[in-house]
Amino acid sequence: MSTRQSPLHPARRRAVQALAATGAATLLLVGCGSSGSSDKGSSAGEGSPSAASTTAAGGPAADAAGGKRTVKDATGTAVEIPAEPKRIVTLTQEDLDAVLALGLKPAGITNGQGLNEPPAYLKDKVQGIPVVGNLLQPVMDKVIAAKPDLILAGDMQDQQVLKQLREITPATLVTMAPTDDWKLSFRGIGNAVNKLEQANKVIADYDAKAAKAGGELGENKGKAVSIVRWNPTGPSWMEKKQFASGVALDMGLTRPQAQDKDGNAHTPALSLEKINEIDGDWLFLSTLTDDGKAALKDVQSKPAYQELNAVKNNHTVTVDGSVWSTRGGPLAADVVIGDIGKALGAK
Repeated sequence: MSTRQSPLHPARRRAVQALAATGAATLLLVGCGSSGSSDKGSSAGEGSPSAASTTAAGGPAADAAGGKRTVKDATGTAVEIPAEPKRIVTLTQEDLDAVLALGLKPAGITNGQGLNEPPAYLKDKVQGIPVVGNLLQPVMDKVIAAKPDLILAGDMQDQQVLKQLREITPATLVTMAPTDDWKLSFRGIGNAVNKLEQANKVIADYDAKAAKAGGELGENKGKAVSIVRWNPTGPSWMEKKQFASGVALDMGLTRPQAQDKDGNAHTPALSLEKINEIDGDWLFLSTLTDDGKAALKDVQSKPAYQELNAVKNNHTVTVDGSVWSTRGGPLAADVVIGDIGKALGAK
């Protein structure tokens, strides 16, 4: 099982802080796309804070014969990739979520965050697809067997692993940087697979759905929602720009005053003395490991937990940590909208 707890952990964020200035925005390129692409003509300017140039090898004839494009990945590295990739291997569930949301079937995937199997919310969409390792821990022989022409490597920072992947195919992209939100990363992936226009439509549809769902919450419209992952050592609340928090904000909800902090990570585990920080009008609780589940079950009998207003009002909701504690993607965002709507929706 992967030991990766979250792509947003502060220690990992510090380790890759030097990459933050580039981000997935460098994947969003003006005029990218082969002449044969249905998404040709999409502009990186849509929803993107920055854009870079790209080159396409040859014209329509070259594309038909397997043309190439050059893009920059989230580290700013220029990478030559197929104009129309056919065998995509994804190394994170965020990459997998994005590819599936764009209607593509990958040739290889990794297990979900904190899991030894693909994430449950995508299970029905990945039947029969080979698993090539755990999250960000690919087994090279299995990657080779998948015969990829494009590898989406998420926020991979292990240079030795990246070197091995690029020996399998030079078309290996780091798709996420520390400060990227999920929409920016998704647009970058959309560009990499030559479907930027479709990616922009997916996000527009999401925005409309989130706004509509938020407007249907009745007396719970605008309520303060606490978003917490329970670790073996205690609870951590998610910052405002973290994935699930962003979805809640897009629905018009707010965060408790104690959690009104910009950032896309989470706090260190809190002690019982600080457990009041996780209170809110509603409390969404998730775990990623069996130890985390045990720790949550243990604390639920303690007075400090029982005194939380959300607990006393029966406003606590248990959710899937492999969805709510990730960087996320369009399909995961749909799950979060559904979870919130089910819990807070007008009865």
